[in-house]
Amino acid sequence: MICPWLLTWTTYGTWLPGDKRGFVSGIQNSEEIRVIHNQPDTLYLEDMPSLENYSKNILKNAPVWLTLLNANSLLKQFHETAGIRNYNLRAVAILANHVHLVVNAVDKIKPNLFLKDFKSYGSRALNREGDLTKKSRRWWTSSGSAR
Repeated sequence: MICPWLLTWTTYGTWLPGDKRGFVSGIQNSEEIRVIHNQPDTLYLEDMPSLENYSKNILKNAPVWLTLLNANSLLKQFHETAGIRNYNLRAVAILANHVHLVVNAVDKIKPNLFLKDFKSYGSRALNREGDLTKKSRRWWTSSGSAR
């Protein structure tokens, strides 16, 4: 059976926990129990300025904004990755601060594997662009969404 998956992830530092636009993240509730909001049918969280400020203060690199050159490199790499992994890449949207992919694959494959493949090979493609100042940079947030 073929299952379509919508993969979404953001670039590093551009949409932080606590953001006033709303955010999807794991946070501690009033009983200090970690609650994960990145689940289907879960509302996104409203802004939390103190959490956003904390998140800004612990960034290890400057926020990453993708350029047209970056987007072209990523598009080529996403098609190459899909071909090698035998994924059917149905749609791609590369924006300055996030990426959306629609991927069809056999339902036995875990969607987080798609996410890992596309993010890691995408990072390598961006690193190959030749800007040595960006080679040790984090390109993406640590997670993403696979729905």
